Amino acid sequence: MNIHIKQGRLVDPKHNIDAIQDVFVSEGKIAGTGHAPDGFVADQVIDATGLVVCPGLVDVAVRLREPGNEYKASLKSELRAAVAGGVTSLACQPDTDPVLDESGLVEMLKHRTKQQQLSNVYPLGALTLQLAGKQITEMNELTDAGCVGFTQSDNSITDTQVLWRAMQYAATFGFTVWLRPQEPYLARDGVAHDGEVATRLGLKTIPVAAETLALATILHIASETGAKVHICRLSSAEGVAMVKEAKQKGLEVTCDVSANHLHLTEHDIGFFDTNCHLRPPLRTQRDRDALRQALLNGTIDLVCSNHSPVDEDAKLMPFGEAEAGATGLELLLPLTLKWANELNIPLLDALTRITIAPATTLGIAQGHLGLNASADICIFDPQQYWKIEPANLLSQGKNTPFSGMELAGKVRYTLVNGQVVYSS
Repeated sequence: MNIHIKQGRLVDPKHNIDAIQDVFVSEGKIAGTGHAPDGFVADQVIDATGLVVCPGLVDVAVRLREPGNEYKASLKSELRAAVAGGVTSLACQPDTDPVLDESGLVEMLKHRTKQQQLSNVYPLGALTLQLAGKQITEMNELTDAGCVGFTQSDNSITDTQVLWRAMQYAATFGFTVWLRPQEPYLARDGVAHDGEVATRLGLKTIPVAAETLALATILHIASETGAKVHICRLSSAEGVAMVKEAKQKGLEVTCDVSANHLHLTEHDIGFFDTNCHLRPPLRTQRDRDALRQALLNGTIDLVCSNHSPVDEDAKLMPFGEAEAGATGLELLLPLTLKWANELNIPLLDALTRITIAPATTLGIAQGHLGLNASADICIFDPQQYWKIEPANLLSQGKNTPFSGMELAGKVRYTLVNGQVVYSS
């Protein structure tokens, strides 16, 4: 199908384009921008006047919950949520049931996601068998099956010899290891930041040291082994300083921040709001401000949704017993725009953090609209405010700390491989 996207504001960070330009799509690819290619006849015209036309968003931290946890979410529900949020490519976590630690399981997941004909799904494979931290997986086989990196999700490796060997193996073949830094003993049973709010509410805590001790170990082993490491969901000012120093030393390290942590602090827990029970925990305003500045100056490379749908019953428990997590796919764009607007950051720079930067980190060819690129496109209204009402979210998980808030940035159309898969 030939599609003519007319009179939109084309914003393509990779090619440094921010201008009113038409986009022409043919056979699932970008056939041209600005001027129609010779002989182009449109089967469909999308009037994008007043709208932003940008590469489809790329989200590096999504839990699809399937297989094994369909009561929380399904592939269909979460991929529908993805395209509703303009997310055309996503990396999914391996902490499913069964764990994605065998090539057959990865191939099955890839097959089932392709059947949905919605967002492109790139699995992150388990770094160790069953995510148990005891024995490393067959990374080569998992890569051949479609994995783009390897992670422990929220599970730690307490045996540093296993971590060393895993990073040595990954370095040998050029694989990227994705790790969320958390020292498991300091964080054990903790549910909130070790600060005044947790003290007042009587909640068990996770100190910043749980992040920084684990981060020091990861960075030191990365330095010794030469492994490429992506630090997942940084949450503290001290962690930011450590990553900055590691980059200055020349380590191959990248990192991300959850969109939730760009806006919320420990005080948003209020009186035990379980929607703010997140992993890692919300920290102080100082930490939040450091994260926002680090994303601005490039210490933090990209923003992710940390999409973790939770069933309603698991959030109705007392705060300390409630399951951590929040839905985020449909909020990645407006929350990133909110960060950019509050810091007076140009739209081109803001969209970099959710398009080409995560695509580059994943090592995939998405995140831009160059000639012959896959026509994965997000078209949104940057001025339209919409109220976050959980019942209207397409994700099966309705839990969000932003419920009731009005945010700017409403997706109007999403195209994947040149097909309109969402319109509003």
